[in-house]
Amino acid sequence: MRFVIQRVKKASVSIGGETVGEIGKGYLVLIGVSEDDTEAAADKMIRKMIGLRIFEDEAGKTNLSLADVDGSLLLVSQFTLYANCRKGNRPSFIEAGKPEKAEALYEYIIRECKKSVPEVQTGRFGAEMEVSLVNDGPFTILLDSEKL
Repeated sequence: MRFVIQRVKKASVSIGGETVGEIGKGYLVLIGVSEDDTEAAADKMIRKMIGLRIFEDEAGKTNLSLADVDGSLLLVSQFTLYANCRKGNRPSFIEAGKPEKAEALYEYIIRECKKSVPEVQTGRFGAEMEVSLVNDGPFTILLDSEKL
């Protein structure tokens, strides 16, 4: 499982010109699921993400968590995080989880995040989406369940 976490001042996701998810300060999280991923891996990734201290405190140090700044989450499924570009110029996506499995884990992640984060917005699984953000920093972290 892979999470690309972007600390944002604001972010939104639109489908066909209609905004379906929008947050202010918080994290825009792009979520990639592989065929080998489990709910246990998702739990570990969620704990790590929620616990990250990447917001600045009054001294300018990255020392505050999402909860410390009353931040929100915008969760967007993105199977292309499992693109394999080793051979040729056309990416292969065979390492990405099958849609049924990936959607189930994406929905699980949303439910679990809502237990500890007051505002959780989402994209729509499998949809063509337009994602807009104002990256704060910029500050972007990649979490990979195989490396935690």
